[in-house]
Amino acid sequence: MAIAQPAARPANPRFSSGPCAKIPTFTLDALADAPLGRSHRAKIGKAKLKAAIEETRAILGVPADYRIGIVPASDTGAMEMAMWSMLGARPVEMLAWESFGEGWVTDVVKQLKLDAVVKKADYGQIVDLASVDFSKDVVFTWNGTTSGVRVPNADWVPADREGLAICDATSAAFAMDLDWAKLDVVTYSWQKVLGGEAAHGMLILSPRAVERLESYTPAWPMPKIFRMTKGGKLNEGIFVGETINTPSMLAVEDYLVALDWAKSVGGLKGLIGRADANTAAVAAFVAAHDWIDFLADDPAIRSNTSVCLKFTDPRITDGAAFAKAVAARLEAEGVALDIGAYRDAPAGLRIWCGSTVETADVEALMPWLNWAFEAEIAALAQAE
Repeated sequence: MAIAQPAARPANPRFSSGPCAKIPTFTLDALADAPLGRSHRAKIGKAKLKAAIEETRAILGVPADYRIGIVPASDTGAMEMAMWSMLGARPVEMLAWESFGEGWVTDVVKQLKLDAVVKKADYGQIVDLASVDFSKDVVFTWNGTTSGVRVPNADWVPADREGLAICDATSAAFAMDLDWAKLDVVTYSWQKVLGGEAAHGMLILSPRAVERLESYTPAWPMPKIFRMTKGGKLNEGIFVGETINTPSMLAVEDYLVALDWAKSVGGLKGLIGRADANTAAVAAFVAAHDWIDFLADDPAIRSNTSVCLKFTDPRITDGAAFAKAVAARLEAEGVALDIGAYRDAPAGLRIWCGSTVETADVEALMPWLNWAFEAEIAALAQAE
């Protein structure tokens, strides 16, 4: 017997965890002011890039003495620039609880060949933050995009730390409250919480990070695209919009439009509230159904953006195949696109609940999860 489908559908079925849903008010016409065909070094180009930096500072509350730069290659480029330029001056401790954190471990241990202390946790878990040694430089992700786990706060980072706190915040910035006093390097990409276009990263440096750049020269060759100093001094141009390589002015315009939208919904507080409301809608559904649960058992460390779920029904013998079938069924109906778990993560679903997603769409999706689950369970029973 066919299982009845829910009556309502999400108006926007885009729940991908990156690139993420565009802002709800997005239209291509909104990008008409982009200075296409103009040099990014022309007056208009520089003004746009500087505005992107200044609006970022205003919305995120970045301290006035922190530098903000637009850099190549998305969040990955920003993190690579930071690690290759700053690590090696003192011992390093690497924290990993998902695939991107694991990637930074690989860079530091296998590429830079530093003798780092590595602390790892399984997907859905987090390392013992109280054990982290900040006499060392510490590299970590604020939010595990592929594991649905985030640090609960920055209380575990000492104010009087000796090492640098280097934080990949790509799926946290604009949806979580970052404690700037506890962070020396913060990176993120436009295509996460604000749904911007790809290829551009943001690199935010504390005065302590700048001091490291100006006092330390790494032992390895430094590609041009990573160089942030000239003659032993910070290249300040990078942090006023004079980018290292050519940026897309269309993508810059898209980011500026998203920043304007962010202000219209209440700035950082409003953005966090939207993500929290989306996650609450998923949590209410999970609480009402015993066949699904969060990948992260501890509510204190659950992400409010990349929400990862697992199937717990004992009738499911092949979790990966079942989760893939559910995701495919939802995509075929056009109600949820790109919500399969990350390829290296445990089998399940990953629903982006970041600030550009409308809570009404998350609420409309939940009955469809139940429909897809019941349909796949019925298919399993029929196959037996």
